[in-house]
Amino acid sequence: MGALTDDVRVIVPPILVVLGLIGIVVPVLPGLLVVLGGVLLWAALTGTGLAWGIFAACVVVAVVGYALQYLLPGRRMKERGVGTSTLALAVLAGIVGFFVVPVVGAILFFVLAIFLVENARSRDRSVAWTRTKHAMAAVAQSIGIELAAGLGIAGLYVVGLVAS
Repeated sequence: MGALTDDVRVIVPPILVVLGLIGIVVPVLPGLLVVLGGVLLWAALTGTGLAWGIFAACVVVAVVGYALQYLLPGRRMKERGVGTSTLALAVLAGIVGFFVVPVVGAILFFVLAIFLVENARSRDRSVAWTRTKHAMAAVAQSIGIELAAGLGIAGLYVVGLVAS
């Protein structure tokens, strides 16, 4: 059974880390959680203080990443005139879009909802389009923040592998 545990410890965690990083860019999986799950599995199977310390540092990076991911883009959109109710409707549309058009539907429906709501609010297509472009930039910023956190976690994981 020890050989099987060693095989799982060597093979599964890096696969989860890579799948999580892909899930950040292609929103099919909850990417950052999968990356963190890979490190958790490695720490649990390794069982050393170093492994658990690396995992704790990864949790901190994930929490900071999630906080920045939701605070910065949301604030940016509000500063550019995109209202909170618009964002709430866009998030709901994004959830629906995820199931209607797999993979890209969430982003497509999110952006389309912002355009439609802002067009209805302002009755000016150019204002609605400007606000929609700001929303698309904010979505890109959010993905970038999550990817940076995921890469930070992956880097800590590699440091843990090398050190152990």
